[in-house]
Amino acid sequence: MNFEHLIQINDPLNPLVEKLTREQLWEGLVLRAEQPQLFVIGLDSCTILSRTDLTLERELHYGSATVRDRVTLTPNESVRYDILPTQAHVGGSLTMTIEQPNASQLFLRFQYETTLPTADTEDARQTTEIVKSAYRESDIDTVRLIRQYASNPKEPRALH
Repeated sequence: MNFEHLIQINDPLNPLVEKLTREQLWEGLVLRAEQPQLFVIGLDSCTILSRTDLTLERELHYGSATVRDRVTLTPNESVRYDILPTQAHVGGSLTMTIEQPNASQLFLRFQYETTLPTADTEDARQTTEIVKSAYRESDIDTVRLIRQYASNPKEPRALH
């Protein structure tokens, strides 16, 4: 299953939405990569197994379940998560890309590629729609938490 959507970060027509800079958005994406437990409900802990300037190899612990992934950072542009498939977990990837068509607009594009099969029955289509909705809600929450962090950068642990 492939799925993508766009979240508008800055809206020049809505003065009630606090503006974020591209740098603030990027810092929030890096925080999500380095401390995912601040963003992902149900994640107990994250161990960074290895790190380079542009990659992280991580082990994510959800109760007794463990997921391994690789995070690739393209500075001020995108973060890509490649989840390693196991018998218990679906593999796939998530790419979050910053888009800035002009100085006053800022967007974050989320692109999911999973090993979930294409829906060919009504039940499978409903399941796919539920998964897409969960992804969307999680991504909206990510942006909300990035906004909170940007307004209070000294206290990332107090986001939830």
